[in-house]
Amino acid sequence: MIDGAFARWLAGRAGQLLMEVRAEVGHDDPAALKAAGDKRAHDFLTSELARWRPADAVLSEEEDGARGELTGGGNRLDAKRVWIIDPLDGTREFSEAGRADWAVHVALWSADCAHPNRLAAGAVALPAQHRVIATDHPPAYPPMPVTSATGGRLRLAASRSRPPAFLTALAEEIGAELVPMGSAGAKIAAVIGGEVDAYVHAGGQYEWDSAAPVAVATATGLHASRVDGSALEYNGANPRLPDLVVCRKDLAPRLLSALSGHLQVP
Repeated sequence: MIDGAFARWLAGRAGQLLMEVRAEVGHDDPAALKAAGDKRAHDFLTSELARWRPADAVLSEEEDGARGELTGGGNRLDAKRVWIIDPLDGTREFSEAGRADWAVHVALWSADCAHPNRLAAGAVALPAQHRVIATDHPPAYPPMPVTSATGGRLRLAASRSRPPAFLTALAEEIGAELVPMGSAGAKIAAVIGGEVDAYVHAGGQYEWDSAAPVAVATATGLHASRVDGSALEYNGANPRLPDLVVCRKDLAPRLLSALSGHLQVP
């Protein structure tokens, strides 16, 4: 199975397992549900990767020490191929009954990939929305918004629990409305699908939060970069990747220009 189709299968199957966990555990104890979901999806993804891609390295949010900076050799920094996975993106939303804005992320970083971000394949499962988007068959480029429906205002996906402090001021400056959503994967999927025009984030993400949705977004033809317009880089010694912009290409110059007055890239 080629990598893009494999990523789609992995994300979709992990999503099915998470729906089963939701049904089995229920929502009475959110902490127990989060823990069960994280473990079940992580165990499935890592076991299947070990089975079908044994020579590849893996970076998972749920691995012990995943947030630490790597030094020395003999680790994923020496690998030619690294799977970057978030077994459950949006644990808060997963633990809340009725919410569908959570996801599973599966991406492949390859040293041989020609794209600046070196993401060779990726898939985002949105299990409660009954869909998987992936690089093997990328979604169509999102349509231009119907201005009568939005009043001519841009729509920016924003975190429902911890929106960046600058985002309200940015939205006022460019005449946008904020659309609260859960996981990063759900937000970028909303950009890909045309439900919102852009997703801007700064201050507190890691590679697994964006790798898979960025892979699909760029395969679709969207703009994806850091907030200063530089390339998103993955499989770094430090997996922290705190900021990004994903939007239609026609909006990128306007957003990046406005962001330059609000943010500095660390």
